[in-house]
Amino acid sequence: MDMSDDSRKGYESYPVWILDNFIRRLTDDPYRYCSYVTKGQMVADLGCGPGYYTLPLAESVGPEGKVYAVDMNEKAIRAVEKKASKRGYHNIEAHATSASELSFISDESVDFVLAAALLCSVAPKYHEAIVDEMKRILKPSGKAYLSLGFYPPLGFVSKGEWAKILDGFKVEQRDSSRDMWAVVSLKT
Repeated sequence: MDMSDDSRKGYESYPVWILDNFIRRLTDDPYRYCSYVTKGQMVADLGCGPGYYTLPLAESVGPEGKVYAVDMNEKAIRAVEKKASKRGYHNIEAHATSASELSFISDESVDFVLAAALLCSVAPKYHEAIVDEMKRILKPSGKAYLSLGFYPPLGFVSKGEWAKILDGFKVEQRDSSRDMWAVVSLKT
């Protein structure tokens, strides 16, 4: 599903430093998702922004592994590439594209998908295509971390849609307090 230029307006103009700064590091550990991966694994960080979680994930999977960094914001992707180069990481493949267009990732090739606050920041008409792509790239033994930053009106995922999305997966672990995140795998 091609995301039109209209869907990108505003999104491509946010300053990338907002998503990666010292204040955020005080409250949000950039290594928080690394426990889901091991050396040599394939990871897709969808809606990666400027690489806040991407670089720690790349460090965790090591040079034998790979992280696909995907974000619609071209500036954010350039920031990921710059940081990866500076740190000598050659295992990050960055793409400025929609999470609904992951043709560069092979079917059933990814061990872990990180979609932290992705769906709540994308227009609802793209949610189904994004979830379908996650399912397509995820290995049968793989896991995905899905989270919402906000419910409407601040975010784009209603409680009903969130329940429907999770119903399409096997829920491995779930936020019991606010129901804002889940670790999921494919239904077999």
